[in-house]
Amino acid sequence: MRVDDFDFELPPECIALHPAEPRDSARMLIVRAGEALEDARVTDLLRVLRAGDVLVVNDTRVLPAELTGTRIRGDNRASVSFNLHKRVDANTWRAFARPAKRLHVLDRLELGDNGSILATVAGKGETGEVTLAFDLGGAELDEAIKAHGAMPLPPYIEAKRHTEERDKSDYQTVYAARDGAVAAPTAGLHFTERLLQRLADHGVTVERVTLHVGAGTFLPVKVDDTDDHVMHAEWGDIPAAVVERILAAKAKGGRVVAVGTTSLRLLETAARATGTLQPFVGDTDIFITPGYRFNAVDILMTNFHLPRSTLFMLVSAFAGLDTMRAAYAHAIANGYRFYSYGDSSLLFRAD
Repeated sequence: MRVDDFDFELPPECIALHPAEPRDSARMLIVRAGEALEDARVTDLLRVLRAGDVLVVNDTRVLPAELTGTRIRGDNRASVSFNLHKRVDANTWRAFARPAKRLHVLDRLELGDNGSILATVAGKGETGEVTLAFDLGGAELDEAIKAHGAMPLPPYIEAKRHTEERDKSDYQTVYAARDGAVAAPTAGLHFTERLLQRLADHGVTVERVTLHVGAGTFLPVKVDDTDDHVMHAEWGDIPAAVVERILAAKAKGGRVVAVGTTSLRLLETAARATGTLQPFVGDTDIFITPGYRFNAVDILMTNFHLPRSTLFMLVSAFAGLDTMRAAYAHAIANGYRFYSYGDSSLLFRAD
């Protein structure tokens, strides 16, 4: 399909710079193909979801993966910064560098507030991507990144304001558990402990999967046709016990509600080979556009996405392109807040 098919005009004032307070007070647009749009709140999940439904959340934890420091080449020094976006192994990360033109393979780096994180440029790719080999590894490296890194806010927020101390908590879900993401699974930012408990009391079960979201989620689509776009791979995990419980719930009539496009992409990856959800561990680069047949997810809770983005393509595949165009036009006209810190939508799969 043409990427232009997924374009729309978004006024800059629609972009949210901070989340709603409390989190679950955010607005939520309920979208069912062929039915009138419904303006609601996130707390209306208690009304819309049924006992027996399964809420699937992504429990990845965002690392403060924006590192600044100095490139050292002989006596020459230059300021550089990096957004880590994918772990390769215990001491190696792929990262987007700024400015990449200052870097050569084998350059040494001193990163962090006091230059205490040492690394070497081990490789250099296209579009500003580099491979960094750190002197530290494993948990020791993770702790150093947490101590010296900044939260990697999306570029459309960073262009309007500096990172704030509150972002360390605002840009993290309340159920985050497994370190590894460099971008938040933002649909989950709307949940509070209280809302999760009320949903459990209502008979909705919560299952955890993990997809370590990469910075590639922010990259623009630079091709004219969706067939030519290459997705960045992200690591995910769906344990066998989780699969068993989800399939048991579905067998009893429960619906699978993916919290965020990251949860949906992982579930659909795990079901793609056989048409039935299977345990999964590994990388996924699944790219979902209209025409895709969904196998695992019945309902999707997700924020409002960028025009021409892979995520707007995904929601258009899930609920229908015409339906989503109308939903986004309604959201813009009625003051919904867009993107990572913005409002939510609840999409029912179009059959």
